[in-house]
Amino acid sequence: MNETSKASREIILKIISGQIKTKNQLEKEKKKQSKKYSFPRILKNSDVLSNAYEDERELIVGILRKRPTRTISGVSVVAVMTQPYKCPHETAPCLYCPGGPKDREIGTPQSYTGLEPAALRAIQNNYDPFEQTKSRLDQLTAIGHPISKIDLIIMGGTFFAHPINYQKDYIKGCIDAVINKRTKNLEESIKIAEKSPNRLIGVTLETRPDCCSIQDLDRALDWGVTRIEIGVQTLNDEIFKYVKRGHGINEVINAFQVLRDHSFKVTAHMMPFLPNSTPEIDFEVFKILFTDERFIPDEIKIYPTLVVEGTELYKLWKNKDYIAPTNEDVIDFIVKIKEIVPKHVRIKRILRDIPAYKILAGPKKSNLRELVWEKANNLNIKCKCLRCREVGHLYNKFKISPKIENIKMTTTKYDASKGIEYFLAFEDIVQDIIIGFLRLRFPSEKVTRPEIIRNKTSLVRELHVYGPEMELGQFKSMAWQHQGYGARLLEEAERISCEELDCKKIMVISGIGAREYYLNHNYKLDGPFVSKLIKN
Repeated sequence: MNETSKASREIILKIISGQIKTKNQLEKEKKKQSKKYSFPRILKNSDVLSNAYEDERELIVGILRKRPTRTISGVSVVAVMTQPYKCPHETAPCLYCPGGPKDREIGTPQSYTGLEPAALRAIQNNYDPFEQTKSRLDQLTAIGHPISKIDLIIMGGTFFAHPINYQKDYIKGCIDAVINKRTKNLEESIKIAEKSPNRLIGVTLETRPDCCSIQDLDRALDWGVTRIEIGVQTLNDEIFKYVKRGHGINEVINAFQVLRDHSFKVTAHMMPFLPNSTPEIDFEVFKILFTDERFIPDEIKIYPTLVVEGTELYKLWKNKDYIAPTNEDVIDFIVKIKEIVPKHVRIKRILRDIPAYKILAGPKKSNLRELVWEKANNLNIKCKCLRCREVGHLYNKFKISPKIENIKMTTTKYDASKGIEYFLAFEDIVQDIIIGFLRLRFPSEKVTRPEIIRNKTSLVRELHVYGPEMELGQFKSMAWQHQGYGARLLEEAERISCEELDCKKIMVISGIGAREYYLNHNYKLDGPFVSKLIKN
């Protein structure tokens, strides 16, 4: 046994015996052991974990896990990036857009600098989808995160701008890494992934509103995609034109409708503080986004405008024709957004992953979300978004957990994209904590999927129960998954579909690795969906 193993074993035994109970105690012990064995650096948590026996990992992983937020929502997120490819713009990229095949010696994906964590990992692995995915899964395992439930995020700009064969091969490479096997074709990979130990419960792609055709989305469904992140940026046609976006508000409206009627979850990227805009205009844009039935995304990422070298915006800023927002400007603005965000919308992110030294003007604080929370708290403003009300996040941050007697099922009904949406949730209605939710849609008249019986089919676009990720088959006292909430939400969706919407059929867009769950609830494979007849 080498000295790293000896030191690690001593720490493991102290954790199991209860001598180490806190992260501070752990850090002190790691320093003590590192000094004892004259290590050139402090022992890493991953070193300790790698020397634990299988039956010990369950006992020590909680204190050794470095970043609980990575899996606190119930899944492990794996972000990968496609190779650099030309912008689908016929003329040139948007004013603010960095990156692209011609940027730097090796090129970067459009809208990325090449210095984001996912981009660095992509470059290191030569943009190979299999190697990127495998590398990230190995990293997560090394720092103590279970990978039995994986949410794959494919970044890199407009995915549908790539050649179709590249799109298909890329997704195959990612799924092959999840199942740890090189397969002959995507169909074989998907089949194995349905029952593999590591389950792929979701696949996300990025695109633009004008690169979101029915044909693109039909293929994406066949490939196991469940969520689309769409670069909306603003809802103002004059600003679209000024920043050379290449489309207007009508393309955004159409994209939301076809995405919803294909059952996808919709994440909108929003960019306040663009040239020719003002905080007042931007605030109106967000109010429209949250209330106008033509929009209302499920999730948003707020990416305040940043000035980076190599963009047309940089030239405007250099000539003093654009004034970038300060950290304080952005914090104040996002606090106002938190006041109006609906309870069924999740604020996923509030700043790009660009290193501060690359940002010449604009917000640079990497802990911007925390600063926004502090400002909101000082003003007695409580964010209503899904993320801020999650059971896992609230327990992790404040050690607040739901009380069984307060947990009720709630229903929010609203119109969206010419259809009807139901947001069903289990919540602690006293403490405002959300445990799980389901998104049910009665689609518009424009629906095109052949599996849908017009006016007689409802769509389950998302079913999610929060809590720390557990290995499949395990149960823990603080884990809310596998407690029956998902099944009860599904039963209520079936009841609403049958009794209130007069539907004959209910369909679910299911992650490849989640299909077995629905099959066990009497659903059947139905093209890329699973479905169930609920009325003759």
